[in-house]
Amino acid sequence: MGRRRSNNGGSSSSSNIENNNHPQVTKLCIDDDDNELPEEMITPSIDQSMSEADNSTAVIGGDDDKTSADYYFDSYSHFGIHEEMLKDTVRTKTYQNVIYKNTFLFKDKIVLDVGAGTGILSLFCAKAGAKHVYAIECSQMADMAKQIVETNGFSNVITVLKGKVEEIELPVPKVDIIISEWMGYFLLFENMLDTVLYARNKWLVNDGIVLPDKASLYVTAIEDHEYKEDKIEFWNDVYGFDMKCIKKQSIMEPLVDTVDQNQIVTNCQLLKTMDILKMASGDVSFTAPFKLRAERSDYIHALVAYFDVSFTQCHKLMGFSTGPRSRTTHWKQTVLYLEDVLTICEGEVLSGSMTVSQNKKNPRDVDITLKYELNGQRSKISGTQHYKMR
Repeated sequence: MGRRRSNNGGSSSSSNIENNNHPQVTKLCIDDDDNELPEEMITPSIDQSMSEADNSTAVIGGDDDKTSADYYFDSYSHFGIHEEMLKDTVRTKTYQNVIYKNTFLFKDKIVLDVGAGTGILSLFCAKAGAKHVYAIECSQMADMAKQIVETNGFSNVITVLKGKVEEIELPVPKVDIIISEWMGYFLLFENMLDTVLYARNKWLVNDGIVLPDKASLYVTAIEDHEYKEDKIEFWNDVYGFDMKCIKKQSIMEPLVDTVDQNQIVTNCQLLKTMDILKMASGDVSFTAPFKLRAERSDYIHALVAYFDVSFTQCHKLMGFSTGPRSRTTHWKQTVLYLEDVLTICEGEVLSGSMTVSQNKKNPRDVDITLKYELNGQRSKISGTQHYKMR
């Protein structure tokens, strides 16, 4: 899985998704006055708590001999990835607002926080009146989460459990609420959703709540000649030598980056909606058809995938989008470059299907198969491409 530079000068800063051709799940205005929280709900800065800890090593609780044998959990031991997620205000403020503005859901309830990280969601829940919160975190960050909980005076409400969800036994037989920020790039990369579903099946009461409870994956098509020429076509002729073998590898690797909304050529289409409360584990693998209609005459160099999440159990529908017409998040968007350059005229349709599945060797990786066909005035072409998110 590739990533462009960390800051894209062409990124969109639009804070609404009303121009997307699908329903808007929420109107999330981080700076609006009506999103201000009561003074008693204001949580001390997590950075302030962290500064009291010894952060002289990059990996919390790590040692110099640590290997990458369990890279997934090791990567979440580094404070940097948590800093990036905490500073993603679309992500973190949405969860905070969901919890603080719906305290009736949490009052005197037992909550399970799956993949707790620094414990920020657990702290929100405790402040909202939860009876007890069990925060499960497998990485070394669990040690810091325990200290953060203690520093902020919630040791009697929050219990941090270090280990894998599948291997831990909770001190209680059932929980009322499961909350988790499980979404990865392309929604499903890292496959933490399976862990949430495992916890749901094992511990959630019959009438329990999962937050968020809906997630939807969308696709659209973009013009992106400049970047494709610079990073992919580059391998055609490298100082006079043919390195197309690397080009074949580079185009199979989806790119995570912020897409400028002005690059969008077609409408967007829903591929898959997942109901976290009802779905089965196998539902994370699927094949979905699409038909993308050109909104202007242009070239298409890539398809772009993004996702929305919804919290439908709230007093008012809440959620956020990671789409290119919405406020930028750390998930950005996922770009799938095409081997062919498609010339499409306004009104013409690019049709096809996308198959998404867990990698057989490593279920945290995602395999994507894209089939497409354009029968237009200037392009008559079809193709099949395979992508690997690693």
